Amino acid sequence: MNAPELSVVCRSCGEEVSPYVTECPYCGTRLRKRAPKLERRGDELQAQESRRDRKRRERAERRDRMAQYRTDVGEGERPYAVIIAILAPAMLVLVQRAADLPVSDLGAIVEPVGDEWWRYLAAPFVYPDVPYLFVCALGIAIFGSAVERRLGMIPTLVLMVAAGALGMLAADGIETAIGAESELLLAAGGNGVALGLLAAWAVLKAAELRAGLDEHAEVIGAAVCAAVLILLPLVEDFANVFAGLSGGLVGALCGYAASLARRERNPG
Repeated sequence: MNAPELSVVCRSCGEEVSPYVTECPYCGTRLRKRAPKLERRGDELQAQESRRDRKRRERAERRDRMAQYRTDVGEGERPYAVIIAILAPAMLVLVQRAADLPVSDLGAIVEPVGDEWWRYLAAPFVYPDVPYLFVCALGIAIFGSAVERRLGMIPTLVLMVAAGALGMLAADGIETAIGAESELLLAAGGNGVALGLLAAWAVLKAAELRAGLDEHAEVIGAAVCAAVLILLPLVEDFANVFAGLSGGLVGALCGYAASLARRERNPG
């Protein structure tokens, strides 16, 4: 059996003493009326905790886990993947405006893609106007930074490309299947990327709450952001509703897979 931990501080002399003694061995001050009851925990005998002490210890352990978790996710690191996902489209908007190019030349989808598969990868990062870019960039900055702190730069980049490209693929397939031949297919911009990051963050945050690594989540703020992104097609022709919803689904699946992987790495 291991030696007992010195965890009681004498109020008279300030020395740490065993929790199992009734008098301080250094100054003789009486610490308690009687020796504490002992209970076996694993291979050790420890003082039996009162309900109040147990709750206090559990709260302290939870605070320690939360502090360690915040350190592990690296809150101070710069979100380089998010910076790339915002600056690259902003530069494309400047080029498009300066050269007076149609957005279709940069990769926007304006008709069934056919064999131009590269448009699936390019379209999520091509914006026809600045307001659309601003709204999506705001969502990407908020939720992308939170996701990148948890997963890292490369997984976040992969998630954004997957949510955007698969969203455009779904938009092309669904619009082609249900739309009339005379209707124009329009799909571009990062509404699918932003919704994918939001969904991934929501799944990861829910896993953290269940594991006791966090205490609260900004549910109302996240719901407002989700509503704005989902309703973007009402005011922006290139914000395809199927691309947005499909991107959100991809992000949720990626977030769920990441939460399972993190739980297996850190079962405690």
